[in-house]
Amino acid sequence: MSLVEKDRWWLENVYKGDVPQLTIRALIIGFGLGFVLSMTNLYVGAKTGWSLGVGITSVILAFAIFRTLSKMGLGKDFHVLENNIVQSIACAAGYMTAPLISSLAAYMIVKDVVVPWHHSLLWLIGLALLGVLFAFPMKRRFINDEQHPFPEGRACGVVLDTLHAEKSKDTLIAPRLLISSAIAAAAGALGQSNSVMQAINLKFHIPHYLDEPFYVLFKKFGWDPAIMGTSLKQLTVRPELDIAMIGAGGLMGIRTAISLMIGAVLNYCILAPIMIQRGDIQGMIGADGTMILGFRAITTWALWGGVAMMTTASLYAFFSKPAMFINAFKGMMGGNKDQEDPVKHIELPMGVFVIGIPIIGALVAWMAAAFFGVQWYWAVIAIPLVFLFCLIAANSTALTSITPTGAMGKLTQLTFAVLAPGQTGTNLITAGITGEVAGNSSNLLQNIKPGYMLGAKPRLQAIGHCFGAVSGALASVVVFYPLFLRSSPDNLISAEFPMPAAAIWKAVAEILTEGLSALPESAIWSAGIGAVLGVVLELVKAGTKGKIPISGVGIGLAFVIPFTTCLAMSFGAFIFWFVGARNPNSEGWVQRILIKNQEAICAGIIAGAALMGIALMAIDTFFISG
Repeated sequence: MSLVEKDRWWLENVYKGDVPQLTIRALIIGFGLGFVLSMTNLYVGAKTGWSLGVGITSVILAFAIFRTLSKMGLGKDFHVLENNIVQSIACAAGYMTAPLISSLAAYMIVKDVVVPWHHSLLWLIGLALLGVLFAFPMKRRFINDEQHPFPEGRACGVVLDTLHAEKSKDTLIAPRLLISSAIAAAAGALGQSNSVMQAINLKFHIPHYLDEPFYVLFKKFGWDPAIMGTSLKQLTVRPELDIAMIGAGGLMGIRTAISLMIGAVLNYCILAPIMIQRGDIQGMIGADGTMILGFRAITTWALWGGVAMMTTASLYAFFSKPAMFINAFKGMMGGNKDQEDPVKHIELPMGVFVIGIPIIGALVAWMAAAFFGVQWYWAVIAIPLVFLFCLIAANSTALTSITPTGAMGKLTQLTFAVLAPGQTGTNLITAGITGEVAGNSSNLLQNIKPGYMLGAKPRLQAIGHCFGAVSGALASVVVFYPLFLRSSPDNLISAEFPMPAAAIWKAVAEILTEGLSALPESAIWSAGIGAVLGVVLELVKAGTKGKIPISGVGIGLAFVIPFTTCLAMSFGAFIFWFVGARNPNSEGWVQRILIKNQEAICAGIIAGAALMGIALMAIDTFFISG
């Protein structure tokens, strides 16, 4: 079938016409859910460097909200396409946190400046709008013509169809599990707050670290567990009850968890103690004359090997599939030679892109110059690169749901290290333009996929995505500045919130613009070995067809987040793997209720714990500490 034939068939057999979609209530609930869920992504991103997809979470929550309102007599039953618009808005909002945990945060740390909040807000919205403009011309090819799967988007479509098609009791299992797990996780996180428990005169609180009772016993015998003379506490080698990270681990899967723990043991139990003894890792001298180490001191040395491993592994995985790279450009120049366009009246008009891209691109270039001191011509050069990277990112997301934003950002950093040597700020901001716009573009295509499956009007989803971008930008900035930044870039990276993505962007920018001379020799060797291992591990994984699934990205990530976080995430992955392995019967209640709804349970745990974590940070900042 030609594209015209496919579009005509879709219009006649799938498209649902002018049924309720972008209604006022869908807009309000989508805006509110996006605002809330973007806060959970900011919390998780500050800990892990990842931006989690919130599509299925928003679908289930919106369904539960609408169903509850309907039963209370406060509204009519809602259409599946209203539910779909809500996920479009919420997904767009959830992704808006990405620059604040990566390129923009790295810029503030490197330059030691606080970018005014309104500059950040406009910057986030500008990048998102440019992503929308680049995405829609590709939508006709990747979704309408080539029918790519977009796995995460397809999963949202299946969940939407199931929730609205079935009338059995099982329909409400996923919403109930998500909400129940969110409430339980929020209660657990509240119980962990010592300051809040004291404020309400409760002496009991749930411990953050599960080894505290043992340390009380160790102290009686004068024993401090250590590796090569360095305390396990200072190495961050201890079990932490981090509820949000346990939920994130459930989504991560056991294979990634194995790689993460290999990296954590290698870094914190072997390399770090050796480098501390050598003097290559140094902390601060405390009041009693002893050296205080911890995560920040360790990662200052360790991130070079970890970043090199993640970068080469990502770039090899990216370029090792030339067909994906080549296919990204096939068909972009040919266009539709048939004069008929059956879906012209429901797609965004081509004039929007022809006029919008130069205008929004010029505004983004102006903001780069006015807000960040980037020479305007460097920003203008970055805009054409956006088209290249959007094509590549869309093709990757279409097939795998993985958007290689980090790898593409590194390519831009390499480019501008040559074009603008020594300009660290330019390196970060231009890479932020290309990587983040490509990510926004791919994210939009991902959440348009379920709409295409269910017969939604594409231009309404684009409008919803823009509303979501505003919602997510507002929420991210409102939370980021008072609670994470707290008036100084020096506060951004800590053991509690290691900001691994920002640390990676910062490290690459510095090494590309300042050279290797400032690093300890062992850190240079670590970077070289890590770079080689990243490629070798990818080769082994490909050669064994995944039978040895050790990931260079997973191992490298453990070098830029604390051991405690690695252990909590791996524990979450292990729980679900173990329960599934022990109950293989697909008809049993464990598989039917728990394993089938694993994503809903984990999403609830993350949302509940992260939102409570944000609330507790606000309480400590504005009420207890103040």
